[in-house]
Amino acid sequence: MTSRCWSRPDGCEIAARRQVASVCVRPCDVELARTLLAGSGVLVGTVAGFPHGDTRTTVKAAETRELVEAGADEIDMVLHIGRLRSGDTAYVHDIAAVVAAAQGHVVKVILENAYLSDEQKITGCRLTEKAGAHFVKTSTGFAPGGATLTDIRLMRAAVSSHIEVKAAGGVHSLDTLLTLHQAGATRFGATATAAILDDFAARGRGEQPPARATASGEGY
Repeated sequence: MTSRCWSRPDGCEIAARRQVASVCVRPCDVELARTLLAGSGVLVGTVAGFPHGDTRTTVKAAETRELVEAGADEIDMVLHIGRLRSGDTAYVHDIAAVVAAAQGHVVKVILENAYLSDEQKITGCRLTEKAGAHFVKTSTGFAPGGATLTDIRLMRAAVSSHIEVKAAGGVHSLDTLLTLHQAGATRFGATATAAILDDFAARGRGEQPPARATASGEGY
């Protein structure tokens, strides 16, 4: 699980205490998160080309290099949504540029599925794999919709087994997370980290889950 902590001053503390996979912070907060999470084993993630993906390829690459030098372990980049929608797949070489600039660090490619047809989602997934990125990801959390069961199944089928799928946006409960995991998602972005993990622990003790799990914001 990735804990989004852009607007949560206690986000890194929650992430460290709950031992999630990573936190996702604003680019300007990478150094701070690195300091707060030192020795915790929690990775520091951040974003490039966010949230629309329409910055120039050279800018995305430069941004990525600087963020890695600042201590980022993972880069979540947004591909050029408009160029993908227009069929200009040659332009979406910016994925490869970011992968190269990341110098071996994990790169997740956000497709922003709410704006794409199924065919475009499949194309985005295949471009991601061809460029050497590590994850395909559903959403930024800023679009009208987030992760759906149908999209996770589609994305999982569109890439090879060594490419992972991240669900973000709308992952507000443990039941949703487990359903998406069964469909093929291996990483989940959420702001409801504590609530989801509390529910998981309660079920492990044989207790009834809460009637309704809520989140403080969209998944990421």
